[in-house]
Amino acid sequence: MMEATDGEDLIRDADPLIVPPNGGMNELLNVGQEDNMQGQMDEFLGPQAEYNEEEEERKYYRRKRLGVIKNVLAASFGAMIVYSVYMGLLQMQLILHYDMTYREVKYSNLGLQDIDRKMLMGINVTPIIGLLYTPVLIRFLGTKWMMFLASGIYALFVSTNYWERYYTLVPSAVAIGVAIVPLWASLGNYITRMAQQYYEYANYKEEHVQEQKKLPKGACHSYIIVFQSVFNIIFSLSFIFAELPMRLVLNGYLRDSIHILHNVKKCGAEISGVIPGFNTTVLTNLPRSMLLIQVESVLMGFAFLAMIIFLVLCGPAYRPTEEIDLRSIGWGNIFQLPFKHLRDYRLRLLCPFFVYSGFEVLFAIKGFSLSYGVCGLGLDKLWLLIVVYGLSCSVFSTLSLCLLRLPRWVCLVGGAAVHVALLVALMVFSPEPKNASYGPLLVISVLWGLGTALNKTGVSTLLGILYAEEKERLDFVYTIYHWFQAIAIFIVYLWSNLPMRAKLSILLATVLLACYCYWVMERRLAGKVPYRLPRIPRPRHKVKGYRYLEEDNSDESESEKSEEDDEEDEEENEDGVVEEMGAEGREDGGQDGGAESPRARRRGVEGHWQRREGNHVREGEREERKGG
Repeated sequence: MMEATDGEDLIRDADPLIVPPNGGMNELLNVGQEDNMQGQMDEFLGPQAEYNEEEEERKYYRRKRLGVIKNVLAASFGAMIVYSVYMGLLQMQLILHYDMTYREVKYSNLGLQDIDRKMLMGINVTPIIGLLYTPVLIRFLGTKWMMFLASGIYALFVSTNYWERYYTLVPSAVAIGVAIVPLWASLGNYITRMAQQYYEYANYKEEHVQEQKKLPKGACHSYIIVFQSVFNIIFSLSFIFAELPMRLVLNGYLRDSIHILHNVKKCGAEISGVIPGFNTTVLTNLPRSMLLIQVESVLMGFAFLAMIIFLVLCGPAYRPTEEIDLRSIGWGNIFQLPFKHLRDYRLRLLCPFFVYSGFEVLFAIKGFSLSYGVCGLGLDKLWLLIVVYGLSCSVFSTLSLCLLRLPRWVCLVGGAAVHVALLVALMVFSPEPKNASYGPLLVISVLWGLGTALNKTGVSTLLGILYAEEKERLDFVYTIYHWFQAIAIFIVYLWSNLPMRAKLSILLATVLLACYCYWVMERRLAGKVPYRLPRIPRPRHKVKGYRYLEEDNSDESESEKSEEDDEEDEEENEDGVVEEMGAEGREDGGQDGGAESPRARRRGVEGHWQRREGNHVREGEREERKGG
């Protein structure tokens, strides 16, 4: 037994020395797998032979350019839908409320005519104060969100027509008056910014784009011309779609022109007011309430569609860092700068054109269409005149593309010349009531649309060209433009009862004055006369947040902070002396919008680490001073 036990111990002691038959091979396999995995990791993390940085960068900026085109189309279609809904509903509402039978049967003691007068007053008078709040709203909300909010206000106006009362219609009309100037200023700013962005994405290899400096003069003018033309081509279709409710629904309830125009004796240039003697009963029978609710529901659906287009399809006009810079100049400065920009003689001399731009559109859809068209053809033909006018505006807006080859004055002067000839002709033209010929009225509608197309695209394009390199001023400039249009809307509202020849004389005097002032402006620019622009203060930021990556020093004393603030104030004052603006070549640098390519991001990271090293050096010097 002892021998057996000793043998078992010997065998047990020898067990650890026995190597399994496949053990060595398994270890070799594990080593081989680790080497293989390491090689795969090196191959994955190392430089890729098939990766072409330039090709990837080219694809990246091509996607960016397509995104800009998408933004322009979305903004254009969104604005077109908003105004199609607004004008179509307002026209149908005013015709229904004008009919005496409709008022007495449906709203006997409500006073719809008084409500309509106050509603039109809210729409036409409220925009006068738009200059006071528009820049603040745009910079607080951002350009895209301002367009979205304004489209929501128009949708609110549509919704109030489900319950027509004083406390629903009048406040919503006032809200529309408040939103008109911000909406149009945002649209003009947005289209011009898209042109600037498209230039940056198309020329991303240029040094001034990569370093985010100011664009060279005239660099993006061709893109501004194309984008403004596209916007006006699409938006002018709103006059066509706005007539669908009347053509498809309301026309079937209108009386014939013999009854409506029975007491009308004169038309055109010989009348005062709109249509003296127009019958107060224009409907054969009242539309069903359910039919009107269905029409308003369809319009409400399109109003929501426009809001979704602005929200989802429209990209931002500025990068987040740029929007922070735009807001950080101070709300008091933002409030004052639109007034200060009127020091620029270019804007002052274009003001008559701004006013005339508002005059001529309202005269086309109110003065000419009613006092000449409806008075001569009947209310059931109103839709035809407006559709012809809108189609003409849309088609002839393509003529503004000629600015790619011709001087920039061609559009404005050409449109003014067409309107001057038409105004002179309208002063002597008086169609016969009830029996007027279609031909002359339709020709005048087409030609007036031609002048409107050249005028609208010409003014918007000219502003974009004059301030193409001043992206921080665009909202102020377009605010001034559309504020003067709002003043024109108010004047047209006031002159409703004037004789037609007096209205035509005001239009003729305004367009001639506008042409003279524009000639003076171009002559001064050709003579290199310096223009005056207010200095926009530099953004003042707290050194916090994702925008500025420097770190706060929690051990810094208040005295050291005050010393640093004094140094910053001295630097800013020195910069302010340099940046006093008097002529075109004021600033060579700046934060102009360039896309952040992979190379730019690398440069940004390197600059960030250099700034951090500089901060550590300054902290060390301050500690030495404290230690001393």
